[in-house]
Amino acid sequence: MSAEINAFVNGAEGGCNVVSDRRCRTCDCRLSRYNTGPVDLCGPCARENPPAEVEDARTVPAHVWSEPDVQEALRALDFGQLSRLVRQRSGLRQDDLARITGLSQGYLSQLESGARRLTHLDKSQAFLAALDVPAALLPIAAPDTTDGITAPSASTEHSPATSDPGPDLNALAADAAATSSAFADLIAPTNIDTNALEEFRFTLARIATDYVHAPLFPLFTELISVRDELFSKLQGRQRPQQSRELFMLAGTTCLLLAHASQNLGDQASAMTQIRTARTCAEQADHTGLLAWTLGTAALITEWSPQGRMSLRLAEQAAALAPPGESRIRVAAIEARTAARIGDHERARTALDRMRRAMDDPPRDDDLGQFGGLLTFPSAKQDYYLGGTYTLLGQHQQAQHHATTAIEAYREGPQEERSYGDEALAQLDLITVGIHRGNLDEAVAALHHILSLPPEMRIRQLGNAMERLGALVRRPELKGSRAAGELADLIRGYQVIDGGTALPSGR
Repeated sequence: MSAEINAFVNGAEGGCNVVSDRRCRTCDCRLSRYNTGPVDLCGPCARENPPAEVEDARTVPAHVWSEPDVQEALRALDFGQLSRLVRQRSGLRQDDLARITGLSQGYLSQLESGARRLTHLDKSQAFLAALDVPAALLPIAAPDTTDGITAPSASTEHSPATSDPGPDLNALAADAAATSSAFADLIAPTNIDTNALEEFRFTLARIATDYVHAPLFPLFTELISVRDELFSKLQGRQRPQQSRELFMLAGTTCLLLAHASQNLGDQASAMTQIRTARTCAEQADHTGLLAWTLGTAALITEWSPQGRMSLRLAEQAAALAPPGESRIRVAAIEARTAARIGDHERARTALDRMRRAMDDPPRDDDLGQFGGLLTFPSAKQDYYLGGTYTLLGQHQQAQHHATTAIEAYREGPQEERSYGDEALAQLDLITVGIHRGNLDEAVAALHHILSLPPEMRIRQLGNAMERLGALVRRPELKGSRAAGELADLIRGYQVIDGGTALPSGR
């Protein structure tokens, strides 16, 4: 083969280096094409028999090994980062460190950039030994010099074994065990324990339960604090199962913040929280949380002009929701959204699916442990049914379910009473009364809504009031005293703003 073809095959076209025929003057091994120094020595021989100019090379100062980031790079076995930090802390150049370690400057540059890695145990040990890393900080066991394994020479590489391989295999087993032990030490530490996880779960359960009836402001600030602590933990180190649990708790926290942002009327912030909750649910591989998060996204967009998007989100949630309250909830959201945008056929289909879901045996998805906002009890089911039938114009069914929901909230435990849902169910009854011509009853019922203090007037109440105002201004009610009184009562209705605390409805 000609020299030109040989150069091309070996990548030398255009001036690239070819495989060198130069050999180490000590062990006669072929020198790497990256070994371009003036001394014909391979890396190991250069370290064992340094020429005068190498002996004068600078060394790594002892104080470097006390630096936390240097120690972290050692623990992580990140040799590229270690090389970079050692140079920076020592004031060494790459060629200085290359002489110390016996590596070529080109190889060292690639190591620091991440283009190459030290993966072999013997090379990693040699690299650390050349840097003179203190024994207490070595993440990899030092080689056993009395009974180590040596690479076979070219003359014996393919020859049958001529001696007992027992000692060599034992040394190999010891090295493998040492490396595994170092890796176990690396991953074993955790910044979370069972008690701390239980405390997070307890706190979120209390907030989710209080959410439906307590002022939002202190809950909102507490949720932010819990979220920040969870995010901080996730940036540390824990066991895989603990990480999944932390992601699930962080996703649940962002889900509650999404509900809170929606109640404040900030859809953009609510959807940002939803995106984070969804990412955390995916990281936790928690289908139940993912389904509930998508359902909440559908709920948020239902109260906006993006009704069609709400239906698409509901479809995604329905495909994931486990049997039980989650599946019932998704069907209820889809039914009410479809009715709101005038797709009555789809609304009735979703109502049928909701009733079938009520009959399915429930399956625990871990969210029920939190209670409150992360449940979908019968009172809430009736509230959704009342709202859907109101939008469909089926007034008898609407009145029945809205009344049932209001009674359930008033007669149930105080901690399960959702003032927001109860007020919205009351507005459904007022709407039915107007359609049936019972305007005087509607005026009396509206006074109850108006008596709610400002901190209880969630943004959804404002939307419902706007629709009620449009209803009483219809031409056929013109001249009606009661309709005029209703319009006056609705006009100027003020809802919560971001600076006021509120109990939350959904």
